Amino acid sequence: MGIGGIGGRAKGAMADPNIVPLIDILLVLIVIFMVVTPLTPLGLDTLVPQPSPDQPPDVAVQQRTIVIQVECSNPPTCARTNVKINQEDVTWDYLGIRLEEIFKTRAEKVAFVKGSEDLEFSHIARAIDIAKGAGVDKIGLITAKIEMGE
Repeated sequence: MGIGGIGGRAKGAMADPNIVPLIDILLVLIVIFMVVTPLTPLGLDTLVPQPSPDQPPDVAVQQRTIVIQVECSNPPTCARTNVKINQEDVTWDYLGIRLEEIFKTRAEKVAFVKGSEDLEFSHIARAIDIAKGAGVDKIGLITAKIEMGE
């Protein structure tokens, strides 16, 4: 607007916002982010060594691996389930306590859950929930195909 205004209403100060400095600041920030983004360090690419099929598995790795097995007692209905930790029979009530004992001194809190095929997922979810409550950070699922190596 000019000094005189429209229609002779020139009395008082006019408040027209000047957005040019704001646009300049935004353009400078865009340029800065465009320059800085490619310079951010990326993670290192790693390849995990895979055991050869003819080599026996490492005993120390097998002892550190915790597998929670949920099995069906009576296969048609699976109303009752058996729970094992590395071939050790436990009850549902004792599962959390036993997992806390196992992972108390370990830095890596990783466990695997394996269930029989005719079992409902609610039983597996219950085992995962108990393991999370016992302080297990990462939980993996073992399927029949993974176990066969496919």
